[in-house]
Amino acid sequence: MNHEDLFQLIDKTAKASLAAGKAILSVYNSNIIVEQKFDNSPLTEADKKAHVEIIACLAKTGFPVLSEEGRSIPYSERKEWEYFWMVDPLDGTKEFIKRNGEFTVNIALIHQQKAILGVIYVPVKDELYFGAEGVGAFKVNSFSKLPNHSNVESWTSKNNSLPKSIERKYTIVGSRSHMSAETEAFINEKKKELGDVELISVGSSLKLCMVAEGKADAYPRFAPTMEWDTAAGQAIVEAMGGKVINWKNKTPMKYNRENLLNDWFLVTV
Repeated sequence: MNHEDLFQLIDKTAKASLAAGKAILSVYNSNIIVEQKFDNSPLTEADKKAHVEIIACLAKTGFPVLSEEGRSIPYSERKEWEYFWMVDPLDGTKEFIKRNGEFTVNIALIHQQKAILGVIYVPVKDELYFGAEGVGAFKVNSFSKLPNHSNVESWTSKNNSLPKSIERKYTIVGSRSHMSAETEAFINEKKKELGDVELISVGSSLKLCMVAEGKADAYPRFAPTMEWDTAAGQAIVEAMGGKVINWKNKTPMKYNRENLLNDWFLVTV
């Protein structure tokens, strides 16, 4: 896929994430009613509204969509897909319910099990992270206020390029809501190895964004996640030169597996 095609897809994906973000904020600023999904994870009207907005926007691309809120597509069908969208309409529902702002919209383009393009939008901060194979990784502030939302080339300016050069000690970012004993053991090993290590806890795919941005050196996740939790972030991290490694086989994480539950993984620069 050439740069022109990728830029067009970044444009469509960014607009989809912005539309989803606006739908999420319309619920965020009102009374939040929480339902329980079959796995006992929370579901809100914001998840549903964001899903609808994204599906409507991405339908124009012609690629199928696998979304957390529409996950029941059988493997026998989706294994035949060459390209498809992997979507988490609202990543960090628990953080959304807590109203701490640490939730995102995640959209990734998957090609033959590899995340080749990713967009992560942070509605409360109006920040857009995106990255694509051969294009690089970038962060755009005040995204909804840009005068021209179709000028993708202007988004890829040097000022927006990731990672940023940030003076700091070795930093590990971990989950705000899910910290396993194995993750704590990894952190303790790094403290023994390096001495002074900073630990930051944050929700949703913002952890992958922090590594991509240069605010963290590692994100160990030795606890359950799903493919839609990580695909967009992996595309962005890899586009800036980082890695998202399957901890079991020490190879890059792959997508569209029969079982959509991720193995443990480590994100590093």
